[in-house]
Amino acid sequence: MAMLVAAWVLALLSGPALAQQPSTDAPKPGPVVYVAPIEGTIDLGLAPFVQRVIDEATAAGAAAVVLDINTFGGRVDAAVQIRDSLLRSKVRTIAFINKRAISAGALISLAAHDIIIASGGTIGAATPVQIGGAGKAALPVEEKTVSYVRKEFRATAEARKRPLQIAEAMVDADVAIRGLIDKGKLLTLTTDEALKYKVADHRAETLEEALEKAGLAGAEVRRLQVNWAEELVRMLTHPVVSSILITVAMLGIIIELRTPGFGVPGALGLTSLGLILWGHWLVQLAGWEEVLLAAAGLVLLALEIFVIPGFGIAGALGILGILAGLVLAMVGQGNTTELVMLVAARVMFSLLAALLASLLFLRFMTHSRFGRRLILDTGLGAAQGYASAPETDQRLLGRHGVTATPLHPAGIALIDGTRVDVVSNGSLIEAGQPVVVDKVDGNRVVVVPAPQQEPNRSTT
Repeated sequence: MAMLVAAWVLALLSGPALAQQPSTDAPKPGPVVYVAPIEGTIDLGLAPFVQRVIDEATAAGAAAVVLDINTFGGRVDAAVQIRDSLLRSKVRTIAFINKRAISAGALISLAAHDIIIASGGTIGAATPVQIGGAGKAALPVEEKTVSYVRKEFRATAEARKRPLQIAEAMVDADVAIRGLIDKGKLLTLTTDEALKYKVADHRAETLEEALEKAGLAGAEVRRLQVNWAEELVRMLTHPVVSSILITVAMLGIIIELRTPGFGVPGALGLTSLGLILWGHWLVQLAGWEEVLLAAAGLVLLALEIFVIPGFGIAGALGILGILAGLVLAMVGQGNTTELVMLVAARVMFSLLAALLASLLFLRFMTHSRFGRRLILDTGLGAAQGYASAPETDQRLLGRHGVTATPLHPAGIALIDGTRVDVVSNGSLIEAGQPVVVDKVDGNRVVVVPAPQQEPNRSTT
C-alpha cells in the first residue's frame, strides 16, 4: 500500500513537468522552391534576372530553383552567362522544359542539375547563326564560332554527367551518332529520345508533377518575375534602343561642340552615353577597359570644347575613343567577326544620323523660339562699339594716302604722313600709287586705288 501511495505522489509531481516539454510531433516547414520563367528570346537582360533568382533562393535556404523553359533561343553570350550562373549555383537547379528548349535554351537546360521534359517537348538545334537584316534569312558563321559553342555544350554536359556526343551533335552538323543522327544534320531530341539517351531525367506535364518527380512534392512555390530594373536593362541593351541612344549621345556632343559653354545638348549627350555603358555594364559586356576608353574620349572632347579653340585632333580622337568604347561594350563572348562588324556598322550609322540631325538643327532651329534659347544667334557690328580695332584706325576710314611699298596684297602706306600697315582688297598695287582707306575690319586697314581726278579745262 505504501508503494502505491509513493507512485501516486511521484506521478503528481512529474505530471506538470512532462506537460511543459515541447511536443516532438510538431509539423516541420516544407521545402521552398523558386520558379523563374525562361520564355521568348534569350537576351542579355535575362542573365541578371536568373542570377538574382539563384541568389535569393540560396539566401532563403530553398530546396531548388526551377527554370520553366519555353524558348527558341537567343544570344549566345547571354546563354553563356546564364549557364555559368547555373554551374556555380550552390542550390539545386531544375530545368522544366515545357515545351521546347532550342538553341540557347538547350545550353541553359544542360547546365541544370536535373532536366524534366513535358510530352511533345524538344531540345537541341543549337548551331550559332548570324541574324540577317529585315526579311532576310539567318546566315552561317565562322568555323571557330561553331567550335567555341560546341565546346561550351560539351563542357556543360561533362559537368552534369550527360552524354557528351549528343551535346556536341546539337551544335555541329559534322558530328554523327549511329542510330540517332547522320552527318550533315543538327540534332534535336524529342521527349522520348531525351529520356532514352539520358539527356532528360523525368517526364512531367505540369510544374506540380515535375516537383513530385524531383522529390519535392508539396513544396512551397515562389514564382519570381523580371522586375522593373531588369526590364530597364533589357530595354537599354536592345539593339534598336542602343542605336537610338548612340544617336542622341553623339547629336548632343556635336551640338555642344558648335555652341559656346555647356548646356542642354551636352547634358543630354552625356546622359545617353552613360545609359548605354551602364546597361551593358550590368549585363557584364562593358568592363573597365570600355568605360575608360569612352572616358578618355570624353576628356579629349572636354579639352576641345573648353581649352583648345576650334576643332582639331583632340576632338577627332575623342569621338573615335567614344565610338570604340561603345563598339567593344556591345559585343560579348562567342560573337563572330561578322557580328562585331555589324555592331560597328550600327554605331557608325548612328554617328552619321547624328551628324545629319545636327546640321538640320543648327540650320533651322536657330530661327525658332526654342532654338534661340539654346544657341546664341546675335552679332554686334563695329559701329555698335564691339570692335577690336583701335580708335585711331577707325579715324583713317575715307582718308587718302600713297603706298610706300608694293601691296602684295599687304604692305605699308603713308596716310596723313604716318606709316600704316595696310592690305589691298585683293589687287596688286605698286609703290607710289594714290590709295584711299575703304574699310577698317578689326586690325585690318583695307585700301583701294584712289580715283584719278581729271585736269580742269578752261575755254577761251
